[in-house]
Amino acid sequence: MRDIVILGSTGSIGTQALEVIEAAADRFRVVGLAAGGSDIALLARQVLRHRPASVAVARATAVQDLQLALYAEAKQAGWNAGDVRLPRILAGPSAAAELAGSAADVVLNGITGSAGLQPTLAALAAGATLALANKESLVIGGRLVTEAAAEGQLVAVDSEHSAIAQALRAGRADEVDRIILTASGGPFRGRTREQLADVTPAEAMKHPTWDMGRVITTNSATLVNKGLELLEAHLLYDVPLDRIDVVVHPQSLVHSMVQFTDGSTIAQCSPPDMKLPIALALNWPDRLPGAARPCDWSAATAWTFEPLDDDVFPAVELARRAGAGPATAPAVYNAANEVCVDAFHDGRIGFGDITDIIATVLADHATGAAGRDAELTVDAVLAADAWARAEAGKACGARA
Repeated sequence: MRDIVILGSTGSIGTQALEVIEAAADRFRVVGLAAGGSDIALLARQVLRHRPASVAVARATAVQDLQLALYAEAKQAGWNAGDVRLPRILAGPSAAAELAGSAADVVLNGITGSAGLQPTLAALAAGATLALANKESLVIGGRLVTEAAAEGQLVAVDSEHSAIAQALRAGRADEVDRIILTASGGPFRGRTREQLADVTPAEAMKHPTWDMGRVITTNSATLVNKGLELLEAHLLYDVPLDRIDVVVHPQSLVHSMVQFTDGSTIAQCSPPDMKLPIALALNWPDRLPGAARPCDWSAATAWTFEPLDDDVFPAVELARRAGAGPATAPAVYNAANEVCVDAFHDGRIGFGDITDIIATVLADHATGAAGRDAELTVDAVLAADAWARAEAGKACGARA
């Protein structure tokens, strides 16, 4: 029986992880849940169903709201008030990190954005296996995260990086030639830069394969998500950036590949379903039987692959530039993007402005004193994050 903490429990990854856990109740037990606090009713239902000992909410004022919601949900379910056992409730910006550092076998970090860095470091310091869906914490933390992790302690949840981990089992590290990250191409695959000028947030949210939150779905439309995944693969598997390729695969059945020095390429294939990589991460290194349905080889189908159009979607090349730049450049890349995504959805900038502003902020960082002089420390990462948000905010304001 493994004790599990879920960070970001009300998000897409968190809710699916709880479904995986419920289907394998003989293997997993939820001991902690953390959420931002925007959906208190859902968090209350999760608490009543899974009975964690501790709950963390990022919004400090949400403690009483959660208590009231627990009683309301219990009453609706036909419970008596005396049957409700309140968990220990942690609240505030550091609550998720405190929960991540408590006793658990596995901490699944499904928080979105740079807010996941401190919980990632806390989970690693506590010795838990870290099932990492929050790629941003690895991207911006870099070697601060990889050096804090013991061998086998850091397990990827992203479908692409889970695929790479599975494919890497086919050979030794010195036999790896290249990593090939697959991308669906997003909702705007095949369009020209001019055709993207007037796309709306609603159109950007229509991902052809995955059902995700606002930030990740928008990042998939711009290909920023693939840029973050490029940096994540480089850090997770210690493969140089120039030996990691991105190829567009619209069917999203081949989740990524590893090419070996003898010419062999090993691919991990399955229908798009995040429950498979979630289950593997929770049960790592062993597979969880029945986690997801396999491919149907009795039906005729075609899988296609095509190169990424870097002129229309420059986000991946910008990520390469960030990865080869100053130590805090990946934090700048991520922070500038998060500000631009909010501005795009607020109608203050256009879709193409997102990567244009990221490029400008990255260039200013690389030539400025902050970029030249920065060493990779948590304080430096947080300072670069704050600087990039301010600069991106100014750039968004100028285009409004």
